[in-house]
Amino acid sequence: MKILVSIKRVPDPYAKVRLDANGNIDESDFSWVINPFDEIALEEAVRIRESGLTVEIVAVSIGTSEWDTQLKTALAMGADRAILVLDDEPADPGSVSHLLAAVARREQPDLILMGKQATDDDFNQTVQRLAAILDYPQATFASAIQLTPDGRHARVTREVDAGRETLEVALPAVISADLRLNEPRYVALPAIIKARSKPLEQIPASEFGTRRPVGSQTIKMEMPPRRSAGRKVQSIDELVTIIRTATGRN
Repeated sequence: MKILVSIKRVPDPYAKVRLDANGNIDESDFSWVINPFDEIALEEAVRIRESGLTVEIVAVSIGTSEWDTQLKTALAMGADRAILVLDDEPADPGSVSHLLAAVARREQPDLILMGKQATDDDFNQTVQRLAAILDYPQATFASAIQLTPDGRHARVTREVDAGRETLEVALPAVISADLRLNEPRYVALPAIIKARSKPLEQIPASEFGTRRPVGSQTIKMEMPPRRSAGRKVQSIDELVTIIRTATGRN
């Protein structure tokens, strides 16, 4: 079995993002990491392999040469090899999903695991678009994944508004990981050293044909307005009076 796992490079969600004088992200004060939901997807691929199946895990990213740092981390986490599609053009879910589809056609995976969304833009579109392009079944927001004994189907428990639902999809399929699917393990030093010998292939995006133009673009970024200082009140009655005054309910 071959499992393809998509990896996106995002700002550390625990760091405070600031903008420089030109309105661009100030990269001097924070680090780049693997999208946390993609880490969960990769961890699930490793756990499927550890269940006793013969599995090859391929991590794939789309970005500049700087993204190889996150792919090396993915190799240390358990991926067998990695693919970096070199692309320095502006990207959105449409362009990314088409490039991922090209990689999937090249690799012919039995299963594609992805994070449900990225923490930098929260689009939550790439998974669904990729499944539509490939005409694969999809199961989003997975909190549990179990492959059937014949390895031809996956039973997926999904997080939905009304609670949880379990469905079965035929493989190959695209499944996205929710927060409760698992907790990624700590990467130990021996795994980091071992990752140095694993293959990391870099492929220009041009090799996959004409690039799909982006359908959206970032016009400007700006910091949210500074919040005014809080105010202490001496009693509930005072608080109620302030609320009534603010809402015009005197």
